[in-house]
Amino acid sequence: MSTTIDVPRWIDARKLSPIQLTVFTLCFLMSALDGFDAQVMGYVAPAIGREFHLHPEQMGSVFASGLAGLLVGCLLIAPMADWLGRKKVLVGSALFFGLFSLATTQASGFESLLLLRFITGLGLGGAMPNGIALTAEYLPANRRAAWTMAMFVGFPVGATIGGLIAAPLIPAYGWQIIFWIGGLLPILFAGVMLVGLPESIRHLVTRGEQPQAVRAILARIDKTTLIPADARFVINEEKYPGLTVSHLFSGNRALGTVLLWVIFFMSLLDIFFISSWLPTVLSSAGMAESSAVIATAMVQGGGVVTSLLVGRWVDRFGFFVILTPLYLLAAVSIACLGQPGLPVGVIMAAAALSGAGIVGGQTAVNVLAAVYYPTFMRATGVGWGLGIGRIGSIVGPVIGGMLIARHWGNNDLFLAAALPALAAALATVVMAVTNGKRVSAMQADAAVVVSH
Repeated sequence: MSTTIDVPRWIDARKLSPIQLTVFTLCFLMSALDGFDAQVMGYVAPAIGREFHLHPEQMGSVFASGLAGLLVGCLLIAPMADWLGRKKVLVGSALFFGLFSLATTQASGFESLLLLRFITGLGLGGAMPNGIALTAEYLPANRRAAWTMAMFVGFPVGATIGGLIAAPLIPAYGWQIIFWIGGLLPILFAGVMLVGLPESIRHLVTRGEQPQAVRAILARIDKTTLIPADARFVINEEKYPGLTVSHLFSGNRALGTVLLWVIFFMSLLDIFFISSWLPTVLSSAGMAESSAVIATAMVQGGGVVTSLLVGRWVDRFGFFVILTPLYLLAAVSIACLGQPGLPVGVIMAAAALSGAGIVGGQTAVNVLAAVYYPTFMRATGVGWGLGIGRIGSIVGPVIGGMLIARHWGNNDLFLAAALPALAAALATVVMAVTNGKRVSAMQADAAVVVSH
């Protein structure tokens, strides 16, 4: 009789290996490039607005166009990886958004910006869900949340770097230099991933493909264990035939899926509202443009710090004990951003704390979605969660442009922006009550596996 190996439990029972660290590192760097390109419009908005004489509502439409592309990419391109494989979609997405980021340097006005940002967003939307899924599928269960959150930290790292380099480079070389950087780097990195990134081992097993490749990957994870030549590889997870999206609502997952979508929507609405409009709002209030850009970068920087700190806490205490306080912190800090007469240092601190709450919370929710769904629908579950969130990311900048055009004061503007963070906090409480046992059971089962 052939030996049967339950691949996830086999991985859970072993220490981290170089191949798993390679997957983490490459997905982290991919996440950073994704974050750079996704957030870059907020940094270049003042310069582009001046050059093309765009009023706030037009800039809001440009923001929304790129985010609409992200939405379509999350809903249509990211789920393709559940059939084609994570690696293929990641490499293709990097090439795609890199090429069209380069094309954005040739934009000639409002209409071309709308089109180019939408097309760029398609590639961006296909990348992140699969980076999250691939990382989660290679990591042992007792480290999955912490390391996957650390991987996603690449997104705010890339966004922060974008702000820090935009401040000195735009005055010296023009706004186009940021899109040159944001285009060339992912194109080059696609080649690196093509050579160095393995396909998801869980995807290979689930699809019943390439058992020799599965055996070779397991041998690289643990070189001391002999994998029999006739070994049969399995994943003891539920799997249903038919349209994958419909299964997001099967197996008593319907309410949890809806609540995840609410959290994604509210969280990304706030993130993109702030990242899109904070530089413009602070500049119009009298802050130096370079300082306004740095303050916006502090939002992402705060998210980086939080994501690195809370990953282990999530693994130890669970998602919901961490998520609710983070979103409450975000609500208070965002409201503080609009208070009149604050010193620059206080604004910077409020920006960092708002990012700690809202960006850190979003990082944890990405991992929660990856844990909540089984392998065969993981890219679809994360992709659709991020896709629904992208609707919020479109709504945020558009509403911001409308409110600014109607001369809302900064105080009222950011008090309104605090409400989605409160709604996200409430949704996490409801999910903890209704689905907390399901998520905890997954983590408890993983702990039992690791202890043996």
